[in-house]
Amino acid sequence: MGDLLQPTHLLVIAIVLLVLFGGKKLPELGKGLGEGLRGFREGLKGAADPTPAAPSAQQNAAPVAPVSTPVEPQIKRM
Repeated sequence: MGDLLQPTHLLVIAIVLLVLFGGKKLPELGKGLGEGLRGFREGLKGAADPTPAAPSAQQNAAPVAPVSTPVEPQIKRM
């Protein structure tokens, strides 16, 4: 299991994808995959960025007291 992506394996995967999705759908799938990976990398880069983001309007708002919910009595069974 050392060499999982050998050229013959990649060829078989390409043929299976071509049969499943057809020639017209593959470029769209590749484009979508590329955009998804690009967005993921940008997200990782943004998460590792130590500079703080600009404060949002919600952060500047006055704190709101939490809403309390009524507590139902617990019945002990014997």
